[in-house]
Amino acid sequence: MGFSRRHSITFLVLYIALFQYSTTASAKSSPKTKNFSYIEFKEERERPFFTFSNFSSIDGGALQLTPDNENQYLGYYNKSGRIMYYKPQKLWLSDTDKDIASFNTTFVMNIYRNKIWNPGEGLAFLIAPDYKVPEQSHGQWLGLTNATTDGRSQNYMVAIEFDTEKQDEFDPDDNHIGLNINSVRSNKTVSLNKFGFLLSPANGTDYRVWIQYNGKSKVMEVYVANRSSSRPKDPFLRETINLKDYVRRESYFGFSASTGNPGIQFNCVLEWELQMEDLSVKKDRKWVFIGIGVGVVGVIVLALFGIKVGTGYLRKKRKEQNEESNVLGALKRLPGMPREFRYKDLKRATDDFHESMVLGQGGFGVVYRGVLREKIESISGSATTTEVAVKKFLRDNIKGKDDFWAELTIIHRLRHKHLVRLVGWCYEKGKLLLVYDYMPNGSLEKHLYESSNTLNWRHRYKIIAGVASALHYLHNDYDQKVVHRDLKASNILLDSGFNARLGDFGLARAIEDERNSYCELRLAGVPGTMGYVAPECFHTGKATPESDVFGFGAVVLEVVCGKSPGVKIQHGEHQLTLVDWVWMLHREGRIQEAIDKRLNNEYEVEEAKRLLLLGLACSNVVTGERPQTQAICQIIAETLPPPHVPSFKPVFTWPALGVLNYNSLDSAFSSTTYSS
Repeated sequence: MGFSRRHSITFLVLYIALFQYSTTASAKSSPKTKNFSYIEFKEERERPFFTFSNFSSIDGGALQLTPDNENQYLGYYNKSGRIMYYKPQKLWLSDTDKDIASFNTTFVMNIYRNKIWNPGEGLAFLIAPDYKVPEQSHGQWLGLTNATTDGRSQNYMVAIEFDTEKQDEFDPDDNHIGLNINSVRSNKTVSLNKFGFLLSPANGTDYRVWIQYNGKSKVMEVYVANRSSSRPKDPFLRETINLKDYVRRESYFGFSASTGNPGIQFNCVLEWELQMEDLSVKKDRKWVFIGIGVGVVGVIVLALFGIKVGTGYLRKKRKEQNEESNVLGALKRLPGMPREFRYKDLKRATDDFHESMVLGQGGFGVVYRGVLREKIESISGSATTTEVAVKKFLRDNIKGKDDFWAELTIIHRLRHKHLVRLVGWCYEKGKLLLVYDYMPNGSLEKHLYESSNTLNWRHRYKIIAGVASALHYLHNDYDQKVVHRDLKASNILLDSGFNARLGDFGLARAIEDERNSYCELRLAGVPGTMGYVAPECFHTGKATPESDVFGFGAVVLEVVCGKSPGVKIQHGEHQLTLVDWVWMLHREGRIQEAIDKRLNNEYEVEEAKRLLLLGLACSNVVTGERPQTQAICQIIAETLPPPHVPSFKPVFTWPALGVLNYNSLDSAFSSTTYSS
């Protein structure tokens, strides 16, 4: 009886192990895809991921392959340019490998011209060995070749051209698409006239293009439709081509274009998505079967001598599954819970959490830009794409789960137009992720210090008003009083209209029964960022609505002055904090001198003074003297007068240590634990 039970357990463990092994092997042998997707282009955000040549640029939310209306000083005539994705794509693994990577790409193009212009010359989707545009490749050469290099096999180039100028020697008309191999003389052309499309009409029109290549059948297909339409049933151009015969194993993907004389136009790409099969994960089947055979023998040996280990593993697995099931059940029972995402969908959306998709990083996790596709076959045009921000928690252990739980329970029911909206969450296989609305204009910090374009006064005033409104909601209008505890410029995000969205609730806590202490919440030291943390927090260890107001005051001064609260300002022989510097100017009746010089006097003087006084009032070291959020909103809306601010800055009273001048707190800060 004992022998029979032992063998039953052995075969049970063997069966499970074999099933898991074969499933893993099967998964590893199936093809995967590498993706990127851009539904708009921002120069500061996208420039690192593209290479530019000659007269190409990013402008007006699009890739501009030739000079656009913002660059008229360059001239439009006889220009060529390329924009290529910065990283080459591997199209096959080795010279002996018959498999070629399949790929699907879709992009939106607009070939615009003024009504009085003759259209010319054209735009091309390009696979090439590098991103350099040949010299003298304007006019009929489309930025692909020139009179010397055209037709050479050493070009290692394949392109799909969208030609708007007829070359009498080889083009069918001035409105066609063609498959080009190492030359501008197309191997196959198709006129678009019969389909009712005009590539460069008098009124600029957006067209969506689908290009699909099957690495097994070696068939290339091209489809064209209006931007809002779905992909046509039949391809406009279909041709068999073995890319391995013409391009290099690692090639760059992108676009090229040219203008001529007199034919000129703007050659723009407004969206671009690429799905590329990743051949590196494919395994030769022979080695898979050999591996399985070796694995079977190994598993049998392990099963015979490791029954106890196997059964222990099963018990541990069941325990982990029960724990995960309990957590998932608790999450799903939370009222107002948003959508639950699958981990594999978020992994695909972020290009396997690639470093090129990183938006920011903090103490709790890394935030990635992601592009969600409602269907895997989104390249067909029947599905939509949505940009999101995916926060992946760094610590996949109990502490990480505590952080994840704390942020999720705080923000999942918050609803305010100036808070970053939680889209969904994922807790799967020990991975913890939160999904938020994507903010296309990034953080306030970036626009204050990293952007080449100065943030104008109207945007600055609107941002401050939005943050004040969000803070008032957290402190007063939500069913629990929520303290953000980490108000700073990098946590204020901007949507497409430069409206403020307060984000990063990793440190936020709801105050219940006075449980607003950092120590009671078992957090080491005083979280926050130097310059934004209220001085009383270093003594009491408590976060309060008043300490949030202090952080808000630091943000107000930062926005108006264009200077960081954590950086010392040189004034004569002294180095002053931002608040001390503004208070000194206020005392001397010169507060207007604190306003950001980059604004070039393009601001409302009274509005700026009002905000500076409000920033000083919120930065008062005496907690009870700081205005509450309702008064703050009314002051910004000008329904209340500016706050009264004394000429001399109050001194900070440290309870156990007597009276200290706030300017001398540097030594106290240096010995206090805080986190950035």
